[in-house]
Amino acid sequence: MKQTYRKSYSLILFSLLSMALWASKKDGGLIAYPEGKCYMFRVSLKDKNGTTFSLDKPEKYLSKASIHRRERQGLKVDSTDLPVSPDYIQQIIKKGGKVVAVSKWNNSVLVRGNNRQMLDDLKVLSCVKESKLVFVSPDSIRPLSQRVRYNSELRSLDSTICDYYGMGRGQIESLNGRKLHNLGFMGQGMTIAVLDAGFMNVDKIPAFKNLDIKGTKNFVAGYDDNVYKEMDHGTKTLSTIAMNQPTVFVGTAPKSSFWLLRTEDYLTESVAEEDFWIAAVEFADSVGVDVVSSSLGYHGFDDKSMSYRYQDLDGRTSAISRTASWLASKGMILVNSAGNDGMGVWKKINVPADAHDILTVGAISLDSVNAPFSSIGPTADGRVKPDVMAFGSPTNVVSGRGFIIPDNGTSFACPLIAGMVACLWQAFPNKSATEIIDLVRKSGNNRDYPNNIMGYGVPDFWWAYQSATRYSL
Repeated sequence: MKQTYRKSYSLILFSLLSMALWASKKDGGLIAYPEGKCYMFRVSLKDKNGTTFSLDKPEKYLSKASIHRRERQGLKVDSTDLPVSPDYIQQIIKKGGKVVAVSKWNNSVLVRGNNRQMLDDLKVLSCVKESKLVFVSPDSIRPLSQRVRYNSELRSLDSTICDYYGMGRGQIESLNGRKLHNLGFMGQGMTIAVLDAGFMNVDKIPAFKNLDIKGTKNFVAGYDDNVYKEMDHGTKTLSTIAMNQPTVFVGTAPKSSFWLLRTEDYLTESVAEEDFWIAAVEFADSVGVDVVSSSLGYHGFDDKSMSYRYQDLDGRTSAISRTASWLASKGMILVNSAGNDGMGVWKKINVPADAHDILTVGAISLDSVNAPFSSIGPTADGRVKPDVMAFGSPTNVVSGRGFIIPDNGTSFACPLIAGMVACLWQAFPNKSATEIIDLVRKSGNNRDYPNNIMGYGVPDFWWAYQSATRYSL
């Protein structure tokens, strides 16, 4: 079985159950990888010559919300924001490559094809700076997961809580976020992008019907655009923020708007998933997202020669971390899970959890002690990681079956923080992304002695609100 420590325990369990189901079928068997045997190369381009866009007309490639978010923080559009040259893309297509992901910030494209030599030969194009193999499809995979039946009425398998927040009560109170909600800061006007492996049945479960979902998008090559039919890992992460069923389950930012973006190919583990993730956060930027909640991370790949080493965790080496480190300069806040490798050989955080200017979230148990599986720091260049902690052993979530269940993983601690970050930023819309990040770190109960197990501790968002109010007077 390929290395899957980076994934939450629920995702691992789902994979094991899927394999067991396949094995139990009399006529079961492996199937071909979607669209057959293929390869993917990350092709870096030399420049943006030939682009038809300009810095003085950003409305041609950025939404009004994106431009306004930057203007509010005093951030300017720069050359990295200009789209990749369409002329260069056409040159690649003419050679037989299929462009499946584009990064304007990195000026690169992910190219897919079934002829490895043809893809490798793209490096001789005059517009190409560098070309790197990032994916070789397996000869076969187990059958894709299918939708499960869901419960029409949201309920917990075991609940005696009688409170407005229902099964979300302990989670928001642990972050002292209830007082922000009482002041009316529940995420109104804020947009959160949730990056994950799939959002099974979010379109069907009645309890999700009152969510303001602005849209969905699949960035994983070879799959269709329906993010709702496979994997409920994203269903669970989304629920911790967005659920809005008073007395049953209320999340940390239930009145926010959401983009649901699939970037994870849960059947394989490759560097190409970094490119899918990068394309998704650039899309999030372009449509005006404020906060990105990413319960994903990488270090070990199916092709072991591509795996990262500890010295690579400097926030600059991996493409995904380098890109993540730019988000704050674009006016967005990235909240990313630390990883679940604390009990494994690796133990450390994954990428992009090592990025600069983000909030990396570890997991604590209900007694406020760090969960043993929660990945630790520091980064290779000596920065404290994780940044903050939240309930992750367990976290109450809504599954793809429509039940409220406890689940374990930094994957679920991450969105709890993301939702509260949106509420805090709603209260102080003129603060920059880096200022909000700094506020959250300083509100942690371990702020005086931050370390590489607990980071700055569990943030107190009411303390952060009061601190920001005091200094803004």
